[in-house]
Amino acid sequence: MISQYPEGSVLSLAMRETLHPLFQKLPDGISEFTFANLYLFRDTHNYQISRLENQFILTGKDGEASFFMLPFGLPGKNILDRLLDTYDSMKCVSQSQAEQLSEMGYRVAEDRDSFDYLYSREELSELTGKKFHKKRTHLKAFLNNYNYEGRPLLEEHIPDAIRILDSWRGNRDDPGDYKAAKEGLEKSEELQLCGGIYYVDGTPVAYSLGEELSQGKSFAVHFEKAVKEYKGLWQFVNQAFASILPEIYETVNREQDLGNEGLRTAKLSYRPVGFIKKYRVSAV
Repeated sequence: MISQYPEGSVLSLAMRETLHPLFQKLPDGISEFTFANLYLFRDTHNYQISRLENQFILTGKDGEASFFMLPFGLPGKNILDRLLDTYDSMKCVSQSQAEQLSEMGYRVAEDRDSFDYLYSREELSELTGKKFHKKRTHLKAFLNNYNYEGRPLLEEHIPDAIRILDSWRGNRDDPGDYKAAKEGLEKSEELQLCGGIYYVDGTPVAYSLGEELSQGKSFAVHFEKAVKEYKGLWQFVNQAFASILPEIYETVNREQDLGNEGLRTAKLSYRPVGFIKKYRVSAV
């Protein structure tokens, strides 16, 4: 089912049974390293997977730049040398891997645009203190002006969530992650993604969808979409979803900003408690 390197296999749902338990055991909390995330963005990044010695390697291309990823550990230096001769870089390198690779003599650089933003689940759900004053103001505007309802994002609500997604897409000049987000909704049961959907006067207006990672200590929000017409809606969805997450999740991982300055400003405004740092590695 999964080819031996250097042959590659396209990710399929049938691989989930093998790969999902392995990703669940990873402690670092890198948002890319869940089966659902890799599967849903398989076309975006041209992902392929192969067996390499006693583990798996993921390869892909972002435009013309080729890369590989080793979520489950590093092979010997002779294999790493060959990989770095073949691909432009190794990406989604964890902090612990970065330290090992630096000691081995490779060029290691922070990939700031790919850092995952980590937030305290408790802080997001309560928004107390001076640092969240503006967020509370927007939140109160929504709560005071609209009749709202939140529901678990169950199968019967998927058509409503797709309506929200289509509205979100209609307000953009580019597709963004529309294709992955739609498939995430359509295959949420198979991928075991969970979320919430929100209504105003019976009209679907926003949803969140994600899954746990970091050995069950964190919850990653892979997708969060909303329509445009309601003041304070984004602040409401962020707070409302955090407030229904179980207390076993210490943090909420809201993924990366991809170097988008507007998105970076928005993510920083929620005062992250830390980052999941990622690195890129290349041959010297």
